[in-house]
Amino acid sequence: MQLSRLVKVSRQVAGTRSRLQKIAFLSECLRAAAPEEIKLIVDYLTGALPQGRVGLGPAILRDLAGCEAVADAQLSLQEVDNVLQRIAETRGKGSQQARREQLGMLLSRATASEQDFLIRLILGELRQGALEGVLIEAIADAAGVPAREVRRAAMLAGATSVADAALREGPAGLSRFRLEPMSPVKPMLAQPAKDMDGAMLALGDAILEYKLDGARVQIHKVNREVRIFSRRLNDVTESLPEIVAAALTLPARSLILDGEVIALRRDGRPHPFQFTMRRFGRKSAVADMSKTLPLSVFLFDCLYRDGDVLIDLPTGERWSNLVRAAYPELLVSRTEASDTHTANAFLAKALAEGHEGVMAKSITSPYAAGNRGAEWLKVKQTHTLDLVVLAAEWGSGRRQGWLSNLHLGARDARDGSYVMLGKTFKGLTDKMLEWQTRRLLQLEIGREQHVVHVRPELVVEIAVNEIQSSSQYPAGMALRFARVKQYRRDKRPTDADTIDVVRALYRRQTGVEPAAGG
Repeated sequence: MQLSRLVKVSRQVAGTRSRLQKIAFLSECLRAAAPEEIKLIVDYLTGALPQGRVGLGPAILRDLAGCEAVADAQLSLQEVDNVLQRIAETRGKGSQQARREQLGMLLSRATASEQDFLIRLILGELRQGALEGVLIEAIADAAGVPAREVRRAAMLAGATSVADAALREGPAGLSRFRLEPMSPVKPMLAQPAKDMDGAMLALGDAILEYKLDGARVQIHKVNREVRIFSRRLNDVTESLPEIVAAALTLPARSLILDGEVIALRRDGRPHPFQFTMRRFGRKSAVADMSKTLPLSVFLFDCLYRDGDVLIDLPTGERWSNLVRAAYPELLVSRTEASDTHTANAFLAKALAEGHEGVMAKSITSPYAAGNRGAEWLKVKQTHTLDLVVLAAEWGSGRRQGWLSNLHLGARDARDGSYVMLGKTFKGLTDKMLEWQTRRLLQLEIGREQHVVHVRPELVVEIAVNEIQSSSQYPAGMALRFARVKQYRRDKRPTDADTIDVVRALYRRQTGVEPAAGG
């Protein structure tokens, strides 16, 4: 397939708000693909490079963006992938210049629209509306298989692998994707709730658990082998020897468990999140750190036990399996409630013990891997949102020389863009200012007077008193008394809260819909 065809599809998808039309464009493109092109097309349509980062920064890409374009399309997808693979593999002395020259040669053979597509793809800024949910339906349509089967397979293995199997082999290919130990699955996620009363009203009878401010883990065990995966599905086994040791004591032969690791003080109260992250993912001096800053694990779900796949069972039944699989001291503090008095008392207890709040879960819901549904709600003492840094302003006075005031945005799940909601410099320590200045300059894509615009890659947890109406911002909403709690280096931009989450919070606070801003 020619690159020009994919660029055209990308523009068509970005140019329509109709979900059905998006699916039709994508499905037609997938049906026209050669078998060896399927994975590449899916990656490109979701704005991803198979190679990941290829070692080309924004400054180089800005310089190359002005190179002369050709009039007639000539590049194939395979040619583009081959060049990007060579660029990614270029190492050693003079590698930066070599990568620059290779990309320059590729762009010199591209049309203007192809150049724009490739540069935004490499920068990670390809906002075209081909999000995974829409693409799942397009894959199903192109392969002639039920969308629910594609959706379930993608939940376990991701859209790229599933598209390849579905389009090559149909239903038989999808049957290979099943939950099994040592193959991580995307975690189920929660939506924020305004308060416990609202959560109980939404769920009715609910399972309540302490919400720990730690790091999410997925523990896989087969006999005497244990592997631990992070929220992003990275293998962090070597960093967590005490968690491995705890898993090895469990009597079950094979397990997949969901939980949280956290650093606790001697009195059992939690350390700040940053203490946990000192250990999480660490590769050096692990043994010494595990003695001076040990981590504890608290389990709250069981997805697989001794050959039985449990993700389709209700939450209550999965908990019963967890109780049979793990020792009581490894289980998160938990209760069941059907009234707000009991629920609020449990929340007060969690907060008194130093924890973030409470998770409220539907007793009957299955485990929806990778989904942020209404079956799991998180109730915190203050409103917090995980937002993406879009830009930052150079500070003045004591903050002279540091990037300080952050421009914050929420993700629009419909097209993958980011909607600005406000700015803040509150809550930033000197150490955070120093780190964020270095990191944001690495992500820089342009400047406008004192504002440095950056690639939307950093997720930051923001506490707010409320969401207020605003004519200043496009969504008609703004953050009030926003302050930085912490950078969430364990989260990707796609894990950030969406603008729909912010709208829902605004509606719960005000009882009205936000008006579009200016």
